[in-house]
Amino acid sequence: MHSMTTEYLGELRTSARHLKSGNTIITDAPTDNNGKGEAFSPTDLVCSALSSCMMTLMGITANRENVDLTGLQAEVTKIMGANPRKIEEVKISFSIAHLDATDVQKEKLKRAALTCPVALSLSETIKQTVTFNF
Repeated sequence: MHSMTTEYLGELRTSARHLKSGNTIITDAPTDNNGKGEAFSPTDLVCSALSSCMMTLMGITANRENVDLTGLQAEVTKIMGANPRKIEEVKISFSIAHLDATDVQKEKLKRAALTCPVALSLSETIKQTVTFNF
């Protein structure tokens, strides 16, 4: 059984629907690729999925370790290449104002992030530069 549907709305815009929840995501082509840039582009979603997946895996680890990650933030930078046009690098910088965790727990959090399913699913040709500010 499928878990989502996507519809082309015209003018380089799509709508993706998550069937279980009914949530939708709109995408637009970026302005540098003939689009309006009024929403996430599909490649933006790939980078966002990477940071969200990393946060989720860190959250699972944090719960197991009794560490509070509330307020963890990520700044994400997407670097596109040309010929062929594709994601060349994703830079993610995680930060949190205060993290009450041991050095061992921090290493577990980092390892969880770097081995999340999205990180492991992306092509090895996409450089993943991840920094942890905690």
